Amino acid sequence: MTTSDHTDHTSGRTPVDHRRAVAAETARFVAAVKDADLTTEVPGCPGWTLADLVKHTGSVQRWFSVLLRARIQEPPRTREVDLRLPDQEDGYPDWLSESATVAADAFAATDPDLPMWAWGADQHARFWARRMLFETLVHRADAERALGLRPVIDRSVAVDGIDEFLENLPFATSFAPHVANLRGPDRTIRFRTTDGDEAWLVRLRPDGFGLDTAHPATGTADATVRGTAADLLLLAYGRLPHTAESLAHEGDEQLLAHWVANSAF
Repeated sequence: MTTSDHTDHTSGRTPVDHRRAVAAETARFVAAVKDADLTTEVPGCPGWTLADLVKHTGSVQRWFSVLLRARIQEPPRTREVDLRLPDQEDGYPDWLSESATVAADAFAATDPDLPMWAWGADQHARFWARRMLFETLVHRADAERALGLRPVIDRSVAVDGIDEFLENLPFATSFAPHVANLRGPDRTIRFRTTDGDEAWLVRLRPDGFGLDTAHPATGTADATVRGTAADLLLLAYGRLPHTAESLAHEGDEQLLAHWVANSAF
């Protein structure tokens, strides 16, 4: 059993314990919605209320926990899960807290290095803990923003979240078909943190796109976006526009707009 669910292959970046972070993010989520009006609309998820957001996040945690316990080796044929959802929505915050406990039990019973099927790049159990973390974090931020709060996101977690998002995005077409539109004649977009020295270079090719890990911080790019790691993570998930005041961008505006319109999931 390793101490962290993710081995950091990028020099200078702080490894994140995804399993521990799921519990912390869920606690923040619960604290935000505990006494809130759950009929409040969520701008980050158009058409959803806080109740919908809580139900979705807890359901994802319980669903991924089932996959971990089953140690699946192929795509699941069903998403049927006993959610144990309360009859009344005022019980949803406590239910979400219990969902994190269900997840913690699944993590404790599963070696993160165990080979497993996953829809993304990393075919190990740790994929699901990492994915659960960012599902939970982004929706915690959605809840806080819906309540007029400014989300605080740990910088090392945000950096890992950008890594995770860009690593897995090419594999997301099964549930985010617009991702298939992210192609071009060798066009590049660089994302660079202003509160650190991290950079990511995405290269769009005629047959698709992917991370260029050889020289992410050097050379010219057709478009560049700069911001804090937290704001870049929110940009990646479509929660901030690239034109937001907290972000700086330069280069091909149409390329950036095309990326933003097709990359969020």
